[in-house]
Amino acid sequence: MRTPPGAVRPELYELPQVKEKLSFLYVERCQVSRRDSAVTITDDRGTVCIPAAMFSAILFGPGSNVSHRAMELLGDVGACVLWVGEHGVRYYAIGRPLTHSARLLAAQAELVSNTRTRLGVARKMYQMRFPGENVSYLTMQQLRGREGARIRRAYRVESKKTGVPWNGRIYDPDDFSASDPVNMALSAANACLYGVAHSVIAALGCSPGLGFVHTGHERSFVYDIADLYKAEITIPVAFEIAALDPQDISAETRRSMREVIASGDIIKRCVRDIKTLLLPDGEEIDVDYVSHLDLWDDRKGFVRSGVSYGKNQEEAELVATEGYGRIFGNS
Repeated sequence: MRTPPGAVRPELYELPQVKEKLSFLYVERCQVSRRDSAVTITDDRGTVCIPAAMFSAILFGPGSNVSHRAMELLGDVGACVLWVGEHGVRYYAIGRPLTHSARLLAAQAELVSNTRTRLGVARKMYQMRFPGENVSYLTMQQLRGREGARIRRAYRVESKKTGVPWNGRIYDPDDFSASDPVNMALSAANACLYGVAHSVIAALGCSPGLGFVHTGHERSFVYDIADLYKAEITIPVAFEIAALDPQDISAETRRSMREVIASGDIIKRCVRDIKTLLLPDGEEIDVDYVSHLDLWDDRKGFVRSGVSYGKNQEEAELVATEGYGRIFGNS
């Protein structure tokens, strides 16, 4: 069997941790291919090579042609891949997680499946928006009201600061240009933030569809996490760009978002916040590399895989329990 040309595929533990990655890359009207461990972008101005493991998400705009080898590389490094329209986002693909561990995914599924624990995580999310305040006694209805007031206040503050008129969040997902400039900038900025949040969620092995505040959509958890940072990032960026009145609002917004996300360590914060939301206080796991695959057991939690339990049950049980390191402390 012929080995494909190019660099040897790295092991997951050899890749940069998700918190060390850059924000996102947007390309359009170009040919995307691969050279060793780099993605090559070619248009009428020439070719540039970008190390694939260094960015968390790549957004393919109109006119992007992507080779199979490039997609193979992006999948191996766990990059979030999105195809976007002229100005809006349509999500189509995701790279493999940057972990072999399902610990965060299992915790997410367990927490979202119980009303009491789901409410607890939702309250944690709102608590992150209201530092210094106690929201543990508020209902979901009260929390939504507080959040709505906070966001409306953020819009008014940025409108007053930049002089950009604000008449509400009015936009058509199918017609980007039908909105006013600040709403167009908000749509473009939110799309960038969603892509970054989605890439972190997928890289950690979580499910983008299991949301705690949002529900019923394939990206519910993406919207949950992105909402933690909108008032801090996308709203100020959108009003600043709208005040400049650039010729290409979406392009200028993406450039500004890339700078803000990189300088604000948003990816690191996403990693930290997701762990805080899903894991018990004080628990820490290595999401970057776990090598074991186990079998679930209703009494012991899990036992070793790769054992022929039906052959000699006593010997198999001994192999499964003796000398086998417990990754997560289960007995």
